[in-house]
Amino acid sequence: MEHDEILLKDVIEISLFAGKKIIDIYRKDFSIEYKNDKSPLTEADILSNELITSGLTNLDSQYPILSEENRIIDYSERKNWKRFWLVDPIDGTKEFIKKNGEFTINIALIDQGEPVMGVVYAPALETLYYGMKGLGSYRKTNGKTEKLPLAQNNPSESKVIRIAASRSHMNKDTSDFIDKVSAIYPDCIIENTYKGSSLKLCMVAEGSADIYPRAAPTMEWDTAAAHGIVEASGRGVFRFDTFNMNDIRFNSEIHAEKLTYNKTNLLNPNFIVI
Repeated sequence: MEHDEILLKDVIEISLFAGKKIIDIYRKDFSIEYKNDKSPLTEADILSNELITSGLTNLDSQYPILSEENRIIDYSERKNWKRFWLVDPIDGTKEFIKKNGEFTINIALIDQGEPVMGVVYAPALETLYYGMKGLGSYRKTNGKTEKLPLAQNNPSESKVIRIAASRSHMNKDTSDFIDKVSAIYPDCIIENTYKGSSLKLCMVAEGSADIYPRAAPTMEWDTAAAHGIVEASGRGVFRFDTFNMNDIRFNSEIHAEKLTYNKTNLLNPNFIVI
């Protein structure tokens, strides 16, 4: 555990350094390419990936690295990994291009399919989230570090349920889910908050949102770091297809299956953060 705490501090430094470098690109005109899947790629994605990969390798070369911007490693090799780094050098490249600040650097340590450490840094917002199993989760912004969650909402008392939603992926499944929540809590106001990248998971971890339903494609590197922060804060990330709507009652134990990592297919199933 002590080794992991030292690793966490070092990973935070790697994310801060990468953030400092990509902000220099963010503030100027930069080139945009498009990958085979039509998703955008900037010089900031490439630089961030190089800095993080190099930094993690120097930290502890025994752990392999799986990154969105590296060669995707076949499951025949990955299946034997016990611990590894899972990296998204810039989550929210579209937000980076739009220059709305809502992009993050994501680094997770996966152990036996579970995110046991997560660092999410939003350099344009100067906000850092980090967490580790057994240590808890924290947010650092404006020089102040606070343990998560910062607040606990009780919808029965507040009469408000705050739902985090994607700017780009509001679809029928998501709106149907929100309608079901509204039906369970007819006396509550549903407040939707729209954010980019992994910040939506961090909102649940910090308590500024109660639920984040994701019924659109994501990859493992999109969620792992923030998932680790959510778990260490005492909340959870569950598979949408195993979730019982009765568990929306907040005070009930949730029996749904949790999201796992290093699957044969790196595409995540739909999920709910609560």
